[in-house]
Amino acid sequence: MHWYSTGLFPLRALLNCQNSHKGNHEMNELTINLQTDSKTPLYEQIYDYIKKDIQSKKIKSGEKLPSTRSLSKYLEVSRSTVELAYEQLLSEGYVEAEPYRGYFVAQIEGLYQLNQGTEKIREKPAKEANRFKYDFTPNGVDLKSFPYHVWRKLSRECLLDDKAEMFRLGQPQGEYGLRNAICNYLHQARGVNCRPEQIIVGAGNDYLLMLLTTVIGQNQKVALENPTYKQAYRLFKNLSYETCTVDMDSRGMKINQLKDSGADIAFVMPSHQYPMGIVMPIRRRLELLKWADEKAFRYIIEDDYDSEFRYKGKPIPALQGYDNHDKVIYMGTFSKSIAPAIRMSYMVLPNPLLALYQVKSGFLNSTVSKVDQLIVQKFIEEGYYERHLNKTRALYKNRHDVLLGCLKGMQDICTVSGENSGVHLLLHFGEGLSEEELIQRAKAEEIKVYGVTEYYVEPPKKRNATILLGYANMNEERIKEAVTILEKVWREKIAEQTGPKDNSPAL
Repeated sequence: MHWYSTGLFPLRALLNCQNSHKGNHEMNELTINLQTDSKTPLYEQIYDYIKKDIQSKKIKSGEKLPSTRSLSKYLEVSRSTVELAYEQLLSEGYVEAEPYRGYFVAQIEGLYQLNQGTEKIREKPAKEANRFKYDFTPNGVDLKSFPYHVWRKLSRECLLDDKAEMFRLGQPQGEYGLRNAICNYLHQARGVNCRPEQIIVGAGNDYLLMLLTTVIGQNQKVALENPTYKQAYRLFKNLSYETCTVDMDSRGMKINQLKDSGADIAFVMPSHQYPMGIVMPIRRRLELLKWADEKAFRYIIEDDYDSEFRYKGKPIPALQGYDNHDKVIYMGTFSKSIAPAIRMSYMVLPNPLLALYQVKSGFLNSTVSKVDQLIVQKFIEEGYYERHLNKTRALYKNRHDVLLGCLKGMQDICTVSGENSGVHLLLHFGEGLSEEELIQRAKAEEIKVYGVTEYYVEPPKKRNATILLGYANMNEERIKEAVTILEKVWREKIAEQTGPKDNSPAL
């Protein structure tokens, strides 16, 4: 019987440690199991087997490997197959070749073992993700209402027109047609005053913020609201900016604290602060603009992430529209209003920074494909975007109203804020309850809710529990079901802490 036919081969018989110039070593019985019907090539099986034995120290450094001739003979494979395996081991540094003497195992003992780390990762059981029946995520978007047929139609039209031109490298700031469409929309819907030349289109706000840092430089101190959009805070922090947070009151960022902070740049969300849902009134906006105007190279970054969704009165005009001194950097996105996967955002640079951008960063290519840009351009210009916004706004308003109606039953244990705009609201509870307790009670019923504490850079020492409830991706029926359960389990928690009420009649 041949070793090849059984798939087993005693490597020990061929390992000639007696001839090793590095000394003799005791060896264990070793075999190679060749799978002739495997998709893995034979040379790769030989290479992989010997490599693992070297890594696990079953074959020690200094051992002499069998010659290619003898190994191919015993395995009944071609000599070139064994040579390929040895060449791979040689190229990766597991073995060394000595002229006229053969192949010897290299000295790797005592070095960092890469395979140990990977084996630990494989052995560690994957943590099963928590599954929730209801998820009140504040970042939700209803994708069932997305106009897929319109998007397909526009995609076909774009690919039929100017096929070759569509796949050439585009303009660094984004295609002019799209920037012009965004410019017209912003002026009409948000009161933003700008020219298409001031707009830069990029793949998400994160990219645009990174691009902005190449323009303004790193000798700036950035102030953010507390609590805030943590992604922006992490980004500035990781880019080595000096950062700080400024507390808020019911009108938004406190200007006195901002002045005391020594910051040069203020990152704010005046139309609907995330996560607190505060709408900055005109007086505070003008105070913020005055702060920026008091010193050269002071700027305000206005993140207008979901201003399209307001359910009482008209949308609040953008802060940029009040700016007469080129102090506001305006940022918007289609992630909330169209779909997150679009990954398309835009930034309006004030004229002084536009000139700097053209000098310092104008050579950077656009990160959004021309095809996607043209689709969004047509989506806006042909009125589909406005119709989609109207439909989505009505859908969210209905869910917003249903949620508020359901929460009336809990008005004795919590108060509501942040309503009438955006796609989430906040529940504020009295003393004695922690956010963690409320979140865990909900989790036990397969309901995901979110605490405001996770949005604080510097959590306050004492604060009543506040829960965020997003409603964009839950229909009305599911909202009713979930709130009914939440009221029950949260009331039970309150009863546990306050104890049973004494309803016996007075004597």
